[in-house]
Amino acid sequence: MKHKLLLILLVFLPLVGCDRYTKQQAVIFLKGQEPLTFLNGFFSLTYHENTGAMLSLGAYLPENIRFMIFTFLVGVVLVGGLIYVLVKPMNKVNFTIGLLILSGGFGNLYDRALNDGRVVDFMLLQIGSLKTGVFNVADVAIMIGLCGFIFASSKWGRQRINQSG
Repeated sequence: MKHKLLLILLVFLPLVGCDRYTKQQAVIFLKGQEPLTFLNGFFSLTYHENTGAMLSLGAYLPENIRFMIFTFLVGVVLVGGLIYVLVKPMNKVNFTIGLLILSGGFGNLYDRALNDGRVVDFMLLQIGSLKTGVFNVADVAIMIGLCGFIFASSKWGRQRINQSG
């Protein structure tokens, strides 16, 4: 249990805090402004409010349906997921992977609750005409967690994790 508390303090809380802080800074410095581009257009800071899920999926649903799905149901799933990772015995790698996904989920849920159902996104990557959707720190945590989950679920990943203790 000590390692779980330590990882919550080192992974979960800082990620939620960093997500919150960067979204506040995006509102202050980017809202209503032209995008800021860096690295010859590869990285941009641009303000966007997303009422849907990833890539604005579901953004055009009626507001009450969006609330039920993206706030209520996601909140229930996140609380259930948090209880699961706290109660289930698991190694540090899998616990950290769970915390990454949950911290991103809670970061976006918190933003949705404070921002009338909208999530602030502000980062964009682009190579030529190929570009990502606009995203935030919570989204990065979720994606890293999902990549970790895929790795940990693979035969090679399970072997590597078991070898490390």
